Amino acid sequence: MIPDTADHLLIRESVGQIVSAFGHRYFTEKARAGEHTTELWQTVGEAGFTGVNIPEEYGGGGMGIAELCVVIEELGRGGCPLLMLIVSPAICGSVIAAHGEEEQKRRWLPEIASGRTIMAFAITEADAGSNSHNIATVARRDGDVWRITGAKTFISGVDEADWVLVVARTGRDEATGQGRLSLFVVPTNAPGLRVDPIPMELVAPEKQFTLFFDDVEVGVDALVGEENHGLRAVFSGLNPERITGAAVCNGLSRYALEKAAAYANDRIVWDVPIGAHQGVAHPLAEAYIDVQLARLATWRAATLFDEGADPEATGEASNVAKFSAADAFGVAMDQAIQTHGGNGLSTEYGLADLWFVGRLLKTAPISREMILNFIAMHSLGLPRSY
Repeated sequence: MIPDTADHLLIRESVGQIVSAFGHRYFTEKARAGEHTTELWQTVGEAGFTGVNIPEEYGGGGMGIAELCVVIEELGRGGCPLLMLIVSPAICGSVIAAHGEEEQKRRWLPEIASGRTIMAFAITEADAGSNSHNIATVARRDGDVWRITGAKTFISGVDEADWVLVVARTGRDEATGQGRLSLFVVPTNAPGLRVDPIPMELVAPEKQFTLFFDDVEVGVDALVGEENHGLRAVFSGLNPERITGAAVCNGLSRYALEKAAAYANDRIVWDVPIGAHQGVAHPLAEAYIDVQLARLATWRAATLFDEGADPEATGEASNVAKFSAADAFGVAMDQAIQTHGGNGLSTEYGLADLWFVGRLLKTAPISREMILNFIAMHSLGLPRSY
């Protein structure tokens, strides 16, 4: 149902071959051991797929978020969702490509594109939540350096990253009292930066961390975009974040439904495959329809972003894609587990451990409630509720 181009089909085939050589067992064994899927990441990078959306002049594929979504979806379909693809090339790569100085682009984008460098992204704070204007982490200019003080929480993959793109407050709007934000690239080994792991039930190679900045010093060349105008730069990465998050869900949904369909064809009860019973077949068929609709929504959002469409239209499409894909995954995975009966909860069948990954994307990077707020206000013209 997705109108794939010839390039998309080639990407799907190539990524499919890569992920099938590793498989879901590799992914979950790494996750349960607390290890990273470094071999898979490097293989994807060496094939040129970690930077398909990065401009060619900076070592990327010169394509777009639509192509990165194809890569991400196929990895998920193979049972190996690489969540740092959302963070490093989609968010950080998009922000630096759109707002970085030429020297910054040449410094960081080729490394991100090749996968040799992973860049994390730090915006969330315990007392700010979705209200970015309330960010308390402060960056102050001190001669030829910036000094950053504050804390961030639920920051993904910092232990894998060489750099982290940090959103900090550099001033206040006198009229509204809202924080003026700026973006800084900070090395993860910077003196004064403490990284504390957050214990999670999530079975995934990507860990979550709280970051503490104690007068962390970075040069003036670490500022990405204009001082006090960081929120504008952040939004160039947030729509790709939503779109690629949707792609993860779509890939995992396809993984779950394909396993469920195979099991429903093979499992014989009362002399017929269980898939012959409408009580099994119809819920799977309905889940399939929802997943296809989510995939179409994701394709449309990616296309609008890549074409540079009106920001409001792109924002609406990105939120619709993320919302629909996360909800469709929840139904697809639940029905796949139900189709397998007790086997659906066993380690052997490789389903239940991925439920947490998709469930995470129902809450992050933006909750479904905030998406509903956005749609109510911007799409329906209803009064602001927060």
